Amino acid sequence: MRVWALPLALVALVSCVTASVPRRPQQARVQIVPSRPVVVDPLALAKRLRSMQHGWPASRKFDCARLKCVALTFDDGPGEHTVRLLDMLRQRDVRATFFVIGQMVAADKGGRTTRRIVDDGHEIGNHSWSHPPLAELPHEALKKELKHTENIVQRLTGVRMRVMRPPYGSTDDDVAAETRREGLAQILWNLDTLDWQDRVATTVAKRAGAAKPGSIVLLHDIHRSTVDAVPAMLDTLGRKGYTFVTVSELYGRTPAPGRTYTAR
Repeated sequence: MRVWALPLALVALVSCVTASVPRRPQQARVQIVPSRPVVVDPLALAKRLRSMQHGWPASRKFDCARLKCVALTFDDGPGEHTVRLLDMLRQRDVRATFFVIGQMVAADKGGRTTRRIVDDGHEIGNHSWSHPPLAELPHEALKKELKHTENIVQRLTGVRMRVMRPPYGSTDDDVAAETRREGLAQILWNLDTLDWQDRVATTVAKRAGAAKPGSIVLLHDIHRSTVDAVPAMLDTLGRKGYTFVTVSELYGRTPAPGRTYTAR
């Protein structure tokens, strides 16, 4: 990814941005003028900077053609166990990709967990509004499933999602065409931990530990047993020399809209 050099004036402004960069939330700063205070909106500022500097803010850069990279992906949240998972990942400086359901985002009080996913530097993706098999929907229903989730996530975080995961892996030509129009790449997986079926942390960790270089691992942060499995999972893969990356980092760029990906 190209690193952009910001003018000094913009560098000063960047320190105010909080809602769309991986750092903890801060209070909006107030600029005092002779007549009245003007509140600087960090979200609006971030959007303006992104429009001026394509690809900003820059993500971490990994050469996964040479490194042993693995992308851990978590579906169906944010849920009651997501904050604990985020704490674990933060402690180990691990980034992952979260494919969120719009209805779960709407139920996230104040959007705090959704915003923290972004603030902590994780990638966030569209997993539809209500988790239907997209390939079975009429076109207008399909469009609403994606658009409603896109809108609520962008309103809460300032981030426009670039990746999505079709529920159940249900996709077809119509889904591909609509995701292309929405600027979303379809991210599937090549390693299914079956954590939704077998709610045993040791079993889930063992299955995830079988990942190969370039794997996209399917997990669900709505299950307590899956979150319980994460420390052992990270230990096992860490001992094998794996680098934990987001989906976009796995490919070294944002995946192409409409295209389907299962592994690097």
